[in-house]
Amino acid sequence: MVEELMAAGVTLVAAGAVYVAAAARIVKQYERGVVLRLGKLRPEVRGPGLALILPGIDRLRKVNMQIVTMPVPGQEGITRDNVTVRVDAVVYFKVTSPAEAVMRVEDYRFAVSQMAQTSLRSIIGKSDLDDLLSDREKLNQGLELMIDSPAVEWGVTIDRVEIKDVSLPESMKRSMARQAEADRERRARIINADAELQASKKLAEAAKEMSEQPAALQLRLLQTVVAVAAEKNSTLVLPFPVELLRFLERAQQQPLPPTTSTPATTSTPPAAGAESGSSQD
Repeated sequence: MVEELMAAGVTLVAAGAVYVAAAARIVKQYERGVVLRLGKLRPEVRGPGLALILPGIDRLRKVNMQIVTMPVPGQEGITRDNVTVRVDAVVYFKVTSPAEAVMRVEDYRFAVSQMAQTSLRSIIGKSDLDDLLSDREKLNQGLELMIDSPAVEWGVTIDRVEIKDVSLPESMKRSMARQAEADRERRARIINADAELQASKKLAEAAKEMSEQPAALQLRLLQTVVAVAAEKNSTLVLPFPVELLRFLERAQQQPLPPTTSTPATTSTPPAAGAESGSSQD
């Protein structure tokens, strides 16, 4: 009798162990469990830890609650200004309602991927090339709204969408390079012309100041000579100073001072009457 009870007990324990092994499920911290009993959704969502189900009756589906990074394959399209481009992007999303993600859509990852590709092609057709290249933040927001609208019904929330790269044809790249080069050359010429204008004004002011003080021109000439002689790689021929030439010119134009002479003694000739009187005597 005792042996039969012990055998029955061992059998029950073994059956219980097999049942627990068949019914036990482990749900990880970043997962949630959705239970379908006889094909019908159970209202409670199993949290992380040990979850027990009825073997053969319940079916547990685990849903990952982490943020999923999904690359969107490159999509070719024609922009609004008739330029063929190829654009690829990346989508960040996560599941916020595990039950809806299981019941509303067959494969929410595939659905989000297809919606992202369709929305990306639509964005390409509605945008200009300049917007794709420079105003990506606005396009990212528009693309996020287009994907998020249907994804909310699937229990999925789009965290953000980023356009990664815009590929252009080689002919368009060359045209843009020529345009950028021409624009840079135009700005360089404007800057040079502005610099010449400012320099001419300063030179005119300097010439006015030097005309009032001729010695300043000579000092400026000496400074230029010093700057050129510092290189020591050329022969310097220094002309006569301008001030020296002007000094010589002024010296020639001034008259010589008059010279003073001593008066000479002269003898006056005798009068005619006296001479005749003497002859009569």
